Amino acid sequence: MNRSSAPPAPRRARANPLAGLGAALWLLVVAVPLYAMLVATLRSRPEYAQANPLTPPTRPTVDNYVRAIENGFLGFVLNTVLITAGVVVLVVFLSATVGYALVRSRTRFSSGVFRLFLLGLAIPAQAVIIPVLLIINQLGLNDTLLAVILPTAAFALPVCVLILTGSMRDISEELYEAMALDGAGQLRAFVQLVLPLSRSGLATVAVYAALQAWNGFLFPLILITSPEKRPITLGLYEFQGQYGTDIPGLLSAVVLSAIPILLLYLVARRSLVNGLMGVGGK
Repeated sequence: MNRSSAPPAPRRARANPLAGLGAALWLLVVAVPLYAMLVATLRSRPEYAQANPLTPPTRPTVDNYVRAIENGFLGFVLNTVLITAGVVVLVVFLSATVGYALVRSRTRFSSGVFRLFLLGLAIPAQAVIIPVLLIINQLGLNDTLLAVILPTAAFALPVCVLILTGSMRDISEELYEAMALDGAGQLRAFVQLVLPLSRSGLATVAVYAALQAWNGFLFPLILITSPEKRPITLGLYEFQGQYGTDIPGLLSAVVLSAIPILLLYLVARRSLVNGLMGVGGK
């Protein structure tokens, strides 16, 4: 056998101790606060005030989690789930349709609309909270969950349109031509071709919108006044009294509030990474 035709030997991965050390330090930076938080939730209030935050609890207890539930935590979770579901449905539907229109249209108008969405990335919610409050009052939606859903979805749209536009641009023109030869119109091509091939982008958009809604604080703080309509971010105030804060109970509520969104991320993590890789388009 000719030596020149032999396949090249595979390269051995070179060890990078500096990168390993950096990864270990980063893991330590992330893991230590999480460990301290979880340990604090298993302590009583007197033990939390006296013990070292990094030592294991001498008498672990779940009373903090029980107290969090008794303080109406489940009601806060329900409100947050309703807000998150409404935001995700609105954002996924609007960003998918807008992204498809921007990708398939080659006009100057569509380019201007895309730039307008990019401009929305530079506008913080804090800068327009007063106009938003006035609009919500004019619509008669003040102190409702819909008052939080609408502006939260609006501020999540620019990023989501950018993500889905990049994902849809990866669909080859030959597939559109094949659908057209099969007699498919725009709606059928959107439903049967674009949506299935944009699953990663749609998952990314859904997770991003869910995070924005689940962790939202400013809009609920300004637009919600009734205690029974508070989401989790405002419900955490229940652990703050006149003379102090129930820190173990507060941290227990934080842990419980993080579980649903963590499960969502674990389910959609692969699609999330693939969707983010396709943001730039071709």
